[in-house]
Amino acid sequence: MQEAPGVQDASGTGELRELRGAGWALKQTGKDARFRGLAAVSRTTAWVAGSKGTVLRTVDGGRSWQDVSPPAAAAEGLELRDIEAFDARRAVALSIGEGEASRVLRTEDGGKTWTESFRNTDPRAFYDCLTFFDSRHGLAVSDPVDGKFRILSTDDGGRSWAVLPDTGMPDALPGEAGFAASGQCLVSAGSRDVWLATGGGPVARILHSADRGRTWRAAESGIPAGDPAKGVFALAFRDRTTGFAVGGDYRSGQASPQAAAVSADAGRNWSPSGTPPPAYRSGAAWLPHARAAALAVGPTGTDVTTDGGRSWRALEPGSFDTVDCAADGSCWAAGEKGRVGRLERR
Repeated sequence: MQEAPGVQDASGTGELRELRGAGWALKQTGKDARFRGLAAVSRTTAWVAGSKGTVLRTVDGGRSWQDVSPPAAAAEGLELRDIEAFDARRAVALSIGEGEASRVLRTEDGGKTWTESFRNTDPRAFYDCLTFFDSRHGLAVSDPVDGKFRILSTDDGGRSWAVLPDTGMPDALPGEAGFAASGQCLVSAGSRDVWLATGGGPVARILHSADRGRTWRAAESGIPAGDPAKGVFALAFRDRTTGFAVGGDYRSGQASPQAAAVSADAGRNWSPSGTPPPAYRSGAAWLPHARAAALAVGPTGTDVTTDGGRSWRALEPGSFDTVDCAADGSCWAAGEKGRVGRLERR
């Protein structure tokens, strides 16, 4: 594929011509890790994090990748399921698992050195995702402990973390949990709004906080649940009011009807997509500078919407777990067997 700077409309209005001619250009990483964590910084710079404690970074658009894996994470084979990067040098990564397997790691020198800034010591906790409002303020979420989702907070860029009081968190439903599938079960927009996606319970819910995680309101998403493998797997909000959710049943070969929903009121109410993706989707992202265009990815392919998530159409086949877009209009995706792509025009 011929490279192009993002996928913006040539008219300069920021609207997309339904992404005609665009597709994923694969970038060879030389690794076989499964990358469920992804941070798109720009067209040239991206970070991926995944299995076997692996973290890679590119600063040349994916032509080459630097293995900047945290030594301890690699040695222990930790599952790094989320990574948030502020630029080419600063990034925060989350490893998942019960008890001390859940950790937060931070680098300020492009991955040359890493500092462990949080290690979970509660055997009941299992952290799934993290998000940042800006370069200082961020949150991470654990599956329910004592009947409520647990929220971890930082106000110094991930150098230190504290568990927030759970008095403003609604009770979790029986079997309800988050999915550490793409680093997008917890997402933010603006300086204070954050959303949490759930599944596994009798209904799949989306919780919203307008005060950086101190108080929450829960709403039913309409995406089918009722099974540990079903629910909402990824959220994306364009701003503090407009968002969409994707998910389904992650088991191979299982049908995933009604696996997408949209909200226009900050997540208070959700409506099913009229034409949802045809199968389970685990990753979601709005395209920058476009009012209504977004991507959803999963093991069986990539779908695109140009009407804010109300209808979806196939973009191309091929497995990805997560997708992320940068402010300059570039979009990246990552998944199993070291697979990473950047969206480019053919």
